[in-house]
Amino acid sequence: MISRTALDYREDSSPLFEAIRDLGSPVWLDSGRPLSPYGRFDIITAAPDFLVRFNRGNLQLTRNGTSETLPGSPFDALRQLLAKHPAPEPQDDLPFCGGLIGHLGYDLGRALEQLPALAGDDIAFPEMRMGFYSWAIIVDHHQARAELIAHPSCEAQQLQAVLQRLQRLQRPAKATTTPEFKLRAGFNNDLPPEQYNQALARIDDYIKDGDCYQVNFTQRFSSTFEGDPWRAYQMLRQAAPTPYSAYLESDDGAVLSLSPEQFLSTDQRQVTTKPIKGTRPRGDNKETDAQLKQALRESQKDRAENLMIVDLMRNDLSKVCALGSVKVPRLFAVESYANVHHLVTTVTGTLAQEQQPLDLLEHCFPGGSITGAPKIRAMEIIDELEPQRRNIYCGSIGYISLCGRMDTSITIRTLLCEQDRIFCWAGGGIVADSITEQEYEETYNKVNNLLKTLEATC
Repeated sequence: MISRTALDYREDSSPLFEAIRDLGSPVWLDSGRPLSPYGRFDIITAAPDFLVRFNRGNLQLTRNGTSETLPGSPFDALRQLLAKHPAPEPQDDLPFCGGLIGHLGYDLGRALEQLPALAGDDIAFPEMRMGFYSWAIIVDHHQARAELIAHPSCEAQQLQAVLQRLQRLQRPAKATTTPEFKLRAGFNNDLPPEQYNQALARIDDYIKDGDCYQVNFTQRFSSTFEGDPWRAYQMLRQAAPTPYSAYLESDDGAVLSLSPEQFLSTDQRQVTTKPIKGTRPRGDNKETDAQLKQALRESQKDRAENLMIVDLMRNDLSKVCALGSVKVPRLFAVESYANVHHLVTTVTGTLAQEQQPLDLLEHCFPGGSITGAPKIRAMEIIDELEPQRRNIYCGSIGYISLCGRMDTSITIRTLLCEQDRIFCWAGGGIVADSITEQEYEETYNKVNNLLKTLEATC
């Protein structure tokens, strides 16, 4: 039985995260409330019972301060470790009842497929880091409710210590001593314009030759910083509130994700994915904004680009879903965020009886919306033309609950802090009728508000 302890509800969950942050490996799966209209649940936790870390072919399990090397693939290891924990009865109003939370980097795809190794590998951050968390703070913004939940495996002493921390929030807050965040210089584009133009010309050749019909091409921005990445995340979530935001912190670094895109979710074996393809900037006034939104809705190019990825995702889901269950209930919907409008399609299915959420994640990873189509050929072209590996970018963040639920994001609009370096990426789908100058401008439209927010600290 899952234990549930009521907490005082608050619209902004930041103080809850700060209360448990120093317990180690803290995670906040952030719905973007109160500024984002789309999200519902916040999931906050720390101090995992164990960690599974995959880095350049080395798969390790760390528990109680000791590490051991694991055999097999990362997904096999996660399946075996989850199977050792009893699954409690699902709680209809809880998304998470204990289980795995963490990140899967884009380059985890190298453990699933034979890919070239041409792009530079200059960030040491691991391709996968998943922790098993037996307790969590769940904030339901639709019901204005907050709870501390715990799986039966959670030790009573640990749960009581967490509860005491949360009860201290009722006392007057002490002045923070955490160092502020500051960029040492503005962000540098790691891909010169002439190299970007050459890469898009090469993609156009590949499309004309029939190698592929869409490639998601990315640029990387970098700088150095001093201070606390948590302070940077607090600034960014004000500038870009999104329903699949997340902040993850560990000895490896900090991930600051402001993603609007769901990758895969399961609920009672019902599967949903919501690929994004098609973007317009927000307008300076209501009239211009409405015109940009309508132009996106009516764009034949963006619809075609979106449909290519929808077909890819339908194919990926069909590998693990019951025959005939994959549907497209919502095609070409427009969703609006702080700086852009997006074209979003919803694809659904039902997991086949022999399949589990981790099987779904393995067969669909990485997401088609950030590779191109066909997927493997597009990934080969990406590795050829992008100067550096993507690392956390275009991977996934999320949870796999023992109750059978799973929810994951695509890590777009995501920054990585490693030592004193900070990285941000942006890209877009390149198709036969893409115009290089417009694609380049779209890249900046997607992340300008993130870059400028942090550059204001210089």
